Amino acid sequence: MRIASFNVENLFSRAAALNKAEWVGQPNDNLAPWSAGRKALDAYSKLNALLAKPVYSAGDKADILTRLADLGLENRDESDLVILRRNRGSLLKRPVSGPVQVVANGRGDWIGWLELKKQAVNEVATQNTARVIDTVNADILVVIEAEDRTSLCRFDEQVLKAIGGAPYDHIMLIDGNDERGIDVGLFLRAPAEISLMRSHVDDAGPSGPLFSRDCPEYHIALPGGKRLCVLANHLKSKGYGTPAQSNARRKAQAKRVRQIYDGLRADGVDHIAVMGDFNDTLDSDPLSPLLGSGSDLKDVSSFPGFSDGGRKGTFGNCNASNKIDHILLSPALMAKVTAGGIELRGAWGGVHGTLWPHFPEITKASEAASDHAAIWVDLAI
Repeated sequence: MRIASFNVENLFSRAAALNKAEWVGQPNDNLAPWSAGRKALDAYSKLNALLAKPVYSAGDKADILTRLADLGLENRDESDLVILRRNRGSLLKRPVSGPVQVVANGRGDWIGWLELKKQAVNEVATQNTARVIDTVNADILVVIEAEDRTSLCRFDEQVLKAIGGAPYDHIMLIDGNDERGIDVGLFLRAPAEISLMRSHVDDAGPSGPLFSRDCPEYHIALPGGKRLCVLANHLKSKGYGTPAQSNARRKAQAKRVRQIYDGLRADGVDHIAVMGDFNDTLDSDPLSPLLGSGSDLKDVSSFPGFSDGGRKGTFGNCNASNKIDHILLSPALMAKVTAGGIELRGAWGGVHGTLWPHFPEITKASEAASDHAAIWVDLAI
């Protein structure tokens, strides 16, 4: 049986701000700072928090106007990246002459929301995403940054089949906390089937939901009465917010994942895979709860036969410092590993696409399947 994880970066549509916030590979293998998209996502997050307040102070109203201006929404309800939906009541007054004013005194005075505008994903890139999935050919595939279950089903029925791939028998995605349509989902091939799902979307953090997306438990029934539990993850990114804030939240998420894992082990579940995009390296402090004191989780890349294509990483230029996609296994599963590796050919490979071979259908960076590589492991189970 092969299990794998792949950050697909959306299949059909993606928030325009995310497209503007992509990494730009540099000759020195570092990542350039995010562009306008990073500023927009940061302003979007902060404005959402302000608009959710039950009472708007004078300072809040001034901050609201600042964030609206950052998003290009001060004088109109739609910018290149964001739409301000206003259904009932009044948030703003925009006089013909004079400054814009926040006339609502709190969340209860108006009904509306912020909405990130979306753009279609490059059709060739979507086909190349299918080529990666077909090449990896996993029996159990965790996908990261997927829009919704409907998109996964459409991709499976139309795109994967069109490039000659074998369709999956079971597809599942539990809607998570991220408003941008970047959830975690699961593809599964028979005879394995999902016997139980448990969401952790409501696990509480210091100021709201703990998980940026979710940490769903997928309990999978295997032939012969065996059971495999997959914890699918997409932990807090380093993309926006201060480093201290993002590191603290990612560490809190990792700690909670470890608690869930330990609870499953205590309940007698022996076969557990913790996998996905962790947005950090395993030797980092934020991920220390996963492999730190008392943990029996094992990193599949420590398997002697693990094949990384000479790059070691899974993101961007795939250098070792960008190994952020992981598969961690319980001891019983690690003992059954027969092979593992990283599939690089769907990613572009540096500024000029020359760092490693890629599929011939990828002729430029915008046609890459993702800026992540897929990671996989074979199990004799």
